[in-house]
Amino acid sequence: MVPRVRSPGNGFVGGVLDSSEEETMIRKLLQGLFAFALVAAALAAGAQTYPARAVNFVVPYPAGGIYDLAARVIGAKLAESWGQPFLVQNRVGANGIIGTDSVAKSASDGYTIMMGGIGPHGINPSLYAKLPYNPVRDFAAVIHVISMPNVLVVHPSVDARSVKDLIALARAQPGRLTFSSAGSGSSQHLSGEMLKMMAGVNMTHVPYKGSAPSVTAVLAGEVSLQFGNINDVAEHVRGGKLRALAVTSAQRIPVLPDAPTMVESGIPGYEATAWIGVLAPAATPREIVTRLNQDIGRVLQTPDVLARLSQQGSAKIVGGSPEQFGDFIRAEVAKWASVVKQGGLKVE
Repeated sequence: MVPRVRSPGNGFVGGVLDSSEEETMIRKLLQGLFAFALVAAALAAGAQTYPARAVNFVVPYPAGGIYDLAARVIGAKLAESWGQPFLVQNRVGANGIIGTDSVAKSASDGYTIMMGGIGPHGINPSLYAKLPYNPVRDFAAVIHVISMPNVLVVHPSVDARSVKDLIALARAQPGRLTFSSAGSGSSQHLSGEMLKMMAGVNMTHVPYKGSAPSVTAVLAGEVSLQFGNINDVAEHVRGGKLRALAVTSAQRIPVLPDAPTMVESGIPGYEATAWIGVLAPAATPREIVTRLNQDIGRVLQTPDVLARLSQQGSAKIVGGSPEQFGDFIRAEVAKWASVVKQGGLKVE
């Protein structure tokens, strides 16, 4: 055994602590552990009492769309079970940027959450040169709510009954085929750009201000085709006013069971689904994120919510853990960055 030797000054001789220094270090360690325990207890208590007041549920798009519908349906169910109101706030503008940025800069206390999606968190990061928020760094992913395919439809006058026919037509007439969308940077726009990139064809994008006028344009024959939202175009397909060539999801969908996927149509690896999910500011306590995830996950499995959000089988309820949703967002950012870069797309 090495004897302890007192040393004036720093309490060490030959690397050995004297008893007073050892006691001081042990006391500081215990104080640190006690402080950590207090913080952990406070966080746990906060999570157990959360929410103690109204929660703001931000939607970065106007009332009436799928983002708004999902927030109101989920918020109403949470308010019912938690006994606190969820106040849906439509903070619109700049392709979803205004509302999304407001959440990124909100207090990370669980009292501000948002319904994000493919535009604000998947496409905008590469489409805008100076985006005021980072879709990954500035947010805590809570839960993936739903994914929704688009449908490649053509006006009946277009001489194409399959994706293969359409590609052949586009190659024979470069730039003459036109496709409408709900606006530059929308999922409909990027679905078309992905086809151009993967099939090596040249088609002309014609942006409109919203889904309704973009569908009207293809119905009237003003444009050749569209990657339309399933809920906007399914009725017109069933009525024979539009011809569905394929869906952009990985699997066929119940609403249009005869429409093949883009992969089945000869475009390997093509998948472009619109999606939405709940997010919170980045530093929101883990306990609160977990509680939101678990309770929203249960809400998504209730029959009435399934019926309203699945849109008669046109949308897929996803759910899953915060980690799975976070990984999905990172993959979406990378995928759309590639499409935006190859298409030379930018919005200032």
